Amino acid sequence: MHYSSQIKPISYLKANAAEVLSQLAQNREPLVITQNGEAKAVLQDVASFEQTQKTLALLKILALGQQEVAQGHVKPVAEVVARLRAKRGEG
Repeated sequence: MHYSSQIKPISYLKANAAEVLSQLAQNREPLVITQNGEAKAVLQDVASFEQTQKTLALLKILALGQQEVAQGHVKPVAEVVARLRAKRGEG
């Protein structure tokens, strides 16, 4: 993805807000908004934002799992399976 083609000044956003929103939904590419020549914000469609949030949540879960393994907070698979089977038999 080339962000250089997706850069617009804030004045463009103000003058073309409806068109910008339509393009965001259609292209699903973020738009960098500049103010006084400096990047100030990134605008993206809701579906892309939600997907990014889901991806970040999964990455956080993976990182937490790796941290648990690194700290030695693990149990042998056989022990976990035996415990699950025991619980299943109780029901």
